[in-house]
Amino acid sequence: MKPGSKLPDVTFRTRVRDEAVGGPNPYRWQDMTTADYFAGKRVVLFSLPGAFTPTCSTYQLPGFEKAHGQLKDLGIDAIYCLSVNDSFVMNQWAKSQNLQNVTVIPDGSGEFTEKAGMLVRKDNLGFGPRSWRYAAVVNDGVVEAWFEEPGRCDDCAEDPYGETSPEAVVAWVQNARVSEDA
Repeated sequence: MKPGSKLPDVTFRTRVRDEAVGGPNPYRWQDMTTADYFAGKRVVLFSLPGAFTPTCSTYQLPGFEKAHGQLKDLGIDAIYCLSVNDSFVMNQWAKSQNLQNVTVIPDGSGEFTEKAGMLVRKDNLGFGPRSWRYAAVVNDGVVEAWFEEPGRCDDCAEDPYGETSPEAVVAWVQNARVSEDA
């Protein structure tokens, strides 16, 4: 992916709370498409190796949660966190992180990640196929800015983090805003 690329068109299998379902686990399946998430919006999308993992849970996801107000003021409509995890895992991770401002997107089969060219093997960690860490500013389904950690490869011994940090993305959006205003 690079600036100007259109996001892959896929259907995400999500679980959403629906009190009409009743019982102790009132959730139902709801298919969401790329268009459902991205059409007509300017968003930040970031993807990471896995829910509940240390860097993802300690820095990246909480950092984007905290940056929501600043990004909103800069014209960002939504922040999405995507991972090659199923909806059950992503929903529990969002709950454990007390998310209010970041929407999690489950890419359980890795279809979106593979079509974006970001699927890597992490068998060395027992993970199997996962996403390489990346972030993007996306406007109406088209990549406006692309951030990717260096060294993308299968079974990488490292988990680099910096290029895709909330601070790096916010700085880019701020600079883009200044350029537009000039």
